[in-house]
Amino acid sequence: MNSNRRQAIKAWIAALLWLGLIVGESTNYGSAENTSRVLYPVLHFLMGLDPFRFLVWHFYIRKTGHFVGYFGLSVLLFRAWRATIPFAGVIRWSIEWARIAFFMTALVACLDEWHQTYLPSRTGTLRDVLLDSTAALVAQLVIFLLLRLRSPISQKGST
Repeated sequence: MNSNRRQAIKAWIAALLWLGLIVGESTNYGSAENTSRVLYPVLHFLMGLDPFRFLVWHFYIRKTGHFVGYFGLSVLLFRAWRATIPFAGVIRWSIEWARIAFFMTALVACLDEWHQTYLPSRTGTLRDVLLDSTAALVAQLVIFLLLRLRSPISQKGST
């Protein structure tokens, strides 16, 4: 097995493991009721939060979890597609890799929220799909800025 193929397999394993994490969090175990059982005692101990203020913190922690989770998935899918579909002359960034990663992440967000509508302790919302898709888009913008706008090494020495 050559080095490129090995890199592609590693990239896909990372993306699939992250996807598995998202799927696991989409179950009843990831419901607000279950996460509050863990988070409230911790935040109450560390910060002395009362139950009312905890509700606000809990909401933002869960939404941050959405953003971080789908941002990470989008980055990992970009890496996986970049390793899988090489383009001649394109080393760092391609709109095709970004587009596929973004739409795959948005699809996962849609399927995740749809799945949650069938669980008694969960609710699937369009707001969460929009949040997750925004995270995927931001991830692709960050990748673009980091990879495409960074000047090549060969030009740094000549400037």
